[in-house]
Amino acid sequence: MAVLDVFKQLVGPPTHTIAWGHSLGGIITAGLIQRYPDRFDAALPMCGVLSGGVATWNTALDFAFAFKTLVAPGSGLQLVDITDPVGNLTLAEGMLTFAQATPQGRAKLALAAALADGPGWFVPTSPEPAATDYASQEFNQFLWASTTDFPFFFAFRAELESRARGNPSWNVGVNYRSLLAGSIDRNEVVALYQQAGLDLDADLEALQAQTRVSADPEAVHYLASNIIFDGQIRIPVLTMHTKGDGLVLVQNESAYHTVVTEADNSAFLRETFVDRAGHCTFTPSETITAVQSLLTRLDTGTWGPLDATTMNAAAFARGPGSNIVILPPPPGSLPGTPPIILPTPPAYFDFTPSPFLRPFDALLSHVGGVEKHRSNDPERHTAIEDRRD
Repeated sequence: MAVLDVFKQLVGPPTHTIAWGHSLGGIITAGLIQRYPDRFDAALPMCGVLSGGVATWNTALDFAFAFKTLVAPGSGLQLVDITDPVGNLTLAEGMLTFAQATPQGRAKLALAAALADGPGWFVPTSPEPAATDYASQEFNQFLWASTTDFPFFFAFRAELESRARGNPSWNVGVNYRSLLAGSIDRNEVVALYQQAGLDLDADLEALQAQTRVSADPEAVHYLASNIIFDGQIRIPVLTMHTKGDGLVLVQNESAYHTVVTEADNSAFLRETFVDRAGHCTFTPSETITAVQSLLTRLDTGTWGPLDATTMNAAAFARGPGSNIVILPPPPGSLPGTPPIILPTPPAYFDFTPSPFLRPFDALLSHVGGVEKHRSNDPERHTAIEDRRD
């Protein structure tokens, strides 16, 4: 807010003030307009953590919990209260590599990924695997885990716990059968378990029977303050997300859409999707097209067409120089190696993501310390208990 004050003092009142950002910047963008609604005219959160901090880290715990229970039982792997982040991640990565080497291990990894709706698509410049290409889907989930997700699950969580002064995540009362039933990856898991000769029901029962993780209430409060969403938007908000995002799931858009709709503010929200793998892997032309669409909404007072045909035509018209994706150099490249720049056509598409599996927002009911999910499934109620009793 101080930057806005300085700008106004030095330059004068801006015509429009738009909050925007990618990834963590996306959740910050949505948080800014929720906390300071009078300071902004519009917002563009891109590939943002729009389910909020609590739901995102609960989802990470679900993956990690299933991984330890099914792949590393009896190990010293720490899910929460992590004391040695580097050692913990090294242990997890070794077990991940070991599991990936066998059909049985790959089936169990697929189940763990499915409980977090992990996408089976990784390389931005590759086509999405076919719906029944379960081997490729699982390998892509392995790539997401090994290159991106496991550092968050098993190392970076320690930094969050330090800030929150405790563990803000829990899975007490979570029904993992229900999560799998609602997962986009259910068919993959069933097929890989059959191919590996494993009993899926037995592993689901093992997850149900395993001792659960409870949260520290003060830590939950910290993470909820930084931030969960209440749907109270009064300015135009346009979001962007790639379909195959394994770090910030595309289902974050469903979570945000739900809370905004329940707050009766859906007229202010529009969501756009790009048919590509990767986290925030938008082309410059796709981003510019989104910005121009938001400016049109501000200038005219109404939303213009945001369908895939219209958006792709506008992005394509910006020419080959901005219809590119910029990827980091390959692993092991020498310092100073330039990024990889590849010509890429615009890929907006009309899409509705599946529901977020474990939502947590300001409009969910909290009665007696129990958070009731919108599914109204009594087995999916989640207790927030004090682990320090």
